[in-house]
Amino acid sequence: MPGRHISTAVTGGPFRVRAQDADDLAVVSAYLQDAVLPVVEIAYDAPAERFVLVAARFRWEKAQRDAIAAKSGEPAERVHCGVRFDEVTAVKVRGVDPKTERDRMLNLLQIAWKDGNVELICADNVTIRLDVRRLACQVEDLGEPWPTVFRPTHDD
Repeated sequence: MPGRHISTAVTGGPFRVRAQDADDLAVVSAYLQDAVLPVVEIAYDAPAERFVLVAARFRWEKAQRDAIAAKSGEPAERVHCGVRFDEVTAVKVRGVDPKTERDRMLNLLQIAWKDGNVELICADNVTIRLDVRRLACQVEDLGEPWPTVFRPTHDD
């Protein structure tokens, strides 16, 4: 059953979810689409087999509620969001050098389950591939959201 691990995201509280299969990861991907990811906030602890990141997540669920309720005067929101993948055996990065480009900001477009591994697909042809033994992901909003006037847009 997809999304069975989602807790309070749909009620307006902090987003908190575990992803253990491809369907769960698709839900996580939808909520994290257009997150701003500072390279400096990405870390891989090889001995612990843990990959973590902190991103500024666009609160799509609030934007959807506001559109439905016709609250066009309210600004959209972003919130810091922590993401943890366990049982990660290797990390491969394409399109960015995490050692020399630590100040770079990435725009996360999708998190995909591909060939038994996780791919974080970002704008500008950046991909972070996590080789995993199994899918074990936890995501949680951190702190309070803040208003933003910048709404992500996508070409059709």
